Amino acid sequence: MSRCVIVGSMKVDSKIQQYINDSFVIAADAGVKNLEDLNIKPDLIVGDFDSLGFVPKGDNVIKYPVKKDDTDMMLAVKEALKLGYDDIVIFGGCGGRIDHTLANINTMIFALKEGAKITMFDSDAEYYICDTEIVLPFKQGFNFSIFAVNGTTKVSIENAMYSGEEITIANDTTLGVSNSFVDKDVKVTVREGIALIVVTNE
Repeated sequence: MSRCVIVGSMKVDSKIQQYINDSFVIAADAGVKNLEDLNIKPDLIVGDFDSLGFVPKGDNVIKYPVKKDDTDMMLAVKEALKLGYDDIVIFGGCGGRIDHTLANINTMIFALKEGAKITMFDSDAEYYICDTEIVLPFKQGFNFSIFAVNGTTKVSIENAMYSGEEITIANDTTLGVSNSFVDKDVKVTVREGIALIVVTNE
């Protein structure tokens, strides 16, 4: 897979350093500031720049009008897909306004349906969208929750405190919240639907 890292305006987790090398880097609007603080020059800058407050200069800048249907993060993801990237990692996409966080989760669902692997990180959580299977590396003291994003999802969970086969999780229940790692990597297999998996520190 070819990786693209997209950086938004919210606080960026330190683990970005693990992903930034050898990746194509897109700044979404005020994500430019986060990259400047890290002394990283983006390969592409996308947005309407209402958050940044000015339009950056350069031939790698794509300026959109403020009145538009897509968020700046969605525009950045669409640019990544257009360029052929199928492994997308978002930093600085959540932790602020809840509506923007929810919009970025919707953006992740869009990317998954377009055939991309997409992940989002902030300082408190990791977000995964999955319709096949995923292995969550063991993390001492961490929890994970599974949500249905399209009505219901059916999942099998291995090596967790609450494991089971073909568990049905609906989006009007809280069944998938606060599962725990035990002492192994956790495997989640999505049998039906699409699952949002959120890994958090206790």
